[in-house]
Amino acid sequence: MIRRFGNTPEKGRTYSRRPGVYALLPRDGRLLVTCQHDPGPDIQLPGGGIDPGESPLPALHREVHEETGWKIAFPRKLGVFRRFAYMPEYDLWAEKICHIYIARPLRRVGPPLEPTHQALWMDPEQAIQELGNAGDRHFATLLADQL
Repeated sequence: MIRRFGNTPEKGRTYSRRPGVYALLPRDGRLLVTCQHDPGPDIQLPGGGIDPGESPLPALHREVHEETGWKIAFPRKLGVFRRFAYMPEYDLWAEKICHIYIARPLRRVGPPLEPTHQALWMDPEQAIQELGNAGDRHFATLLADQL
């Protein structure tokens, strides 16, 4: 059974299953996160949906690059959680299946490709406080305990 974080699904509402991949990216005692400015500022682990026919690891590399402008190496899966949420950018109620990885940020190759995202470096404790969902905070806490 996959652990759930956040809101309980509403009875009678249809949710689309949306698998995604997200990365904890530690470097030099800090964590690379992304701030999505639209529809409002939200601090997130870099990542996103796995496209149909796409495998998780290529999706992880693609999403991290799109949202941060960084290339990553050595991804290792830490766990998975699910959450039920409304995704305003898609006008979609989703059951998000969030696969969490840890990876090493190698180098910045440019700005984020997604114009509403900004890459930020944060102390792990600050990231834990500011990450916008409980599942991301849970995995960031597990990582912080290892740093």
